[in-house]
Amino acid sequence: MHSIVASRYARALADIAFDPKSQIDPDQLAAEVSGFNAAMAISPELRTVLVSPAIALTKKRAVTAKLAERLGLSRIAQNFLFVVIQHGRASELKGIYESLLEAIDIRRGVVRADIFSAAELPAPERQVLEEKLVAITGKKVRAVYSVDSKLLGGVLVKVGSQVYDGSVRGRLNAIGARLTATA
Repeated sequence: MHSIVASRYARALADIAFDPKSQIDPDQLAAEVSGFNAAMAISPELRTVLVSPAIALTKKRAVTAKLAERLGLSRIAQNFLFVVIQHGRASELKGIYESLLEAIDIRRGVVRADIFSAAELPAPERQVLEEKLVAITGKKVRAVYSVDSKLLGGVLVKVGSQVYDGSVRGRLNAIGARLTATA
């Protein structure tokens, strides 16, 4: 879950990305924000400069412009970053990026599915699982796979607030609940 602030900035940027006048691909814009975010993540000095209230806004803007030039960012991405930094929200950039991906998916009718399994799933199993999720949700699915060592086997799928528990532990709990209900 991202902050309300991150979601608002992300929705505003998605509005710009999907405006035909902007002439920018939403995926390209997201990639540009991701690149800037990655630079902040690997450079504590950069992060400190952009987040610290002790650093003058003119210096922050100059650093942002220089980095944006090196990264080859579009004018739209650069101006967006200026606004984020001017409003003291540089610390929210990671959340803004993640919320932007969600906003882009929503506008395209895509739903994110977080899929957890005990071991890495082979490609054929992933394909079958994704097809089932498309059938269940009625939407295109962007699957994000993770290995969860706490699972004994099976999969656990989260789509929004809905959880589909096909894990061994989940099945055992269901059997236990049925047995105690009949006793």
